[in-house]
Amino acid sequence: MAATTRSIYTLSPQADVSAEECERGIRLLVVEAAFSGGATALTTGVILTAFALHLGASNVMVGILASAPFLAQLLQLPAILLVERLRQRKRIAVLTSIGGRLMLGVMAVTAFYTGMEPLLVFLAAQFTLCGLGAIGTCAWNAWLRDLAPENRLGQVFARRTVWLTAINLIFGLSAALALDWTGEGSRARSLVFAGMFAAGCVTGLLSARVVSGMPERTMPPPPAERVRLGELLRQPLHDLNFVRLLVFVGSWQFAVNLATPFFTVFTVRQLGLDISFVMVLSVVSQIANILALRSWGALSDRFANKSVLAVCAPVYILAIVGMIGASQFGDRDLMKVWLVVLHLLMGASVAGVTLTSNNIALKLSPRGSATAYVAASATVTAVAAGLSPILGGLLADFFALRRLELLVRWSGPHNVVSLPLVLTSWDFYYLIAGLLGLYAIHRLTLVAEHGEIEPREMMSAVLSETLRSVRNISSVAGLRDATAVPVSLLRDARIRLRLRRVQGRRSED
Repeated sequence: MAATTRSIYTLSPQADVSAEECERGIRLLVVEAAFSGGATALTTGVILTAFALHLGASNVMVGILASAPFLAQLLQLPAILLVERLRQRKRIAVLTSIGGRLMLGVMAVTAFYTGMEPLLVFLAAQFTLCGLGAIGTCAWNAWLRDLAPENRLGQVFARRTVWLTAINLIFGLSAALALDWTGEGSRARSLVFAGMFAAGCVTGLLSARVVSGMPERTMPPPPAERVRLGELLRQPLHDLNFVRLLVFVGSWQFAVNLATPFFTVFTVRQLGLDISFVMVLSVVSQIANILALRSWGALSDRFANKSVLAVCAPVYILAIVGMIGASQFGDRDLMKVWLVVLHLLMGASVAGVTLTSNNIALKLSPRGSATAYVAASATVTAVAAGLSPILGGLLADFFALRRLELLVRWSGPHNVVSLPLVLTSWDFYYLIAGLLGLYAIHRLTLVAEHGEIEPREMMSAVLSETLRSVRNISSVAGLRDATAVPVSLLRDARIRLRLRRVQGRRSED
């Protein structure tokens, strides 16, 4: 009982953690997901952007707001030194969580004020929240690595992911209904936003309370020779193949984050749709992401990460460019169907991009140097993804005053068919993001990864097997097969890959 009481009421690490304390900590880890997931669902993504627009944020402020989570990740680099110096990961994680979640309460109060001052307070609170969160995440990840047994990591985090997903969907749909019941710019909507962020503050503090009950093992003694942070980050720059990967990561993140942070602004202001429908699109994208993640993981293990990236990245870029089509529809119902289809594609493809881009960075890292390589990749991601939406916000007014009209006309003996294309405001962003995305995909082709195959071959096999499965979609087994790549397909691909390698060796001999 004394050991259990100690783990609840102290933030200090313990030299010995019993099996009972470890099991209790794992249970609390899963339970904590319900509280942190609630705080995230109510205060980030579409809700955060919608709140900023409700307060009267300009396009530049929306861009700066979108850059906060990425630029804050740069604080993970000094956070590594902080964790190594203090060697109290639990204390760092809990205190930064409390400080960050209190900022949500500050943001809730701004809902009742108007003018530039509350917007600046809102922005400062968001940067403080993200900065403290980045520092806490560094300590949190290292702490959890020592808490959960290695043979149970997958099981524990799978249960935690289920909680997070369920909470995100429930709270996301609830937020959509609440916003749908209130008028734009009304006092009632101010109350709804204030209530969401206040609830996020409370659930976030409860999350910190639950985390404080999890035990922390004392960190091992520091190494006798300390490695400087600058020296650590310079190490990957001498690896030409990894530098090529960094160029792809940077150009990709810049292209994607030039447009995606403004989806809410585009949908509400240019298309004239409700915030509630934007929340529905967000939920649709999350569902597609979850359903596709398992299949992309299996494909990346069998085919290689670069091969999966070569399929997912173009689909994601085409879906972003396809957002231009939404502004061409005169029928609002067709417009909504088009947006749902695009968000399904984006959700499914970005799952593969996120998974494989992280995996390939680990795979290309030499043994014993993964920390330096992953840190370099994370730094490039933070800088590119952080600066891109700021630039997008600064250019918003420029594109708002420009208009491009194209007319495709087909004349025949009996009729004339005209297809007008009008690009205005945010449409230009999607076109530019598409061009930058094509450059990023070109840079990906220069990266070498062992085991990669032609994306055309993999895509052809996936499509043919999917079509075969769809023919049996009337049965439960058919539905199940349509969402997963069969083992026979993966086995055949491995046989073809081995045959190609043998033929290559023979030709060299």
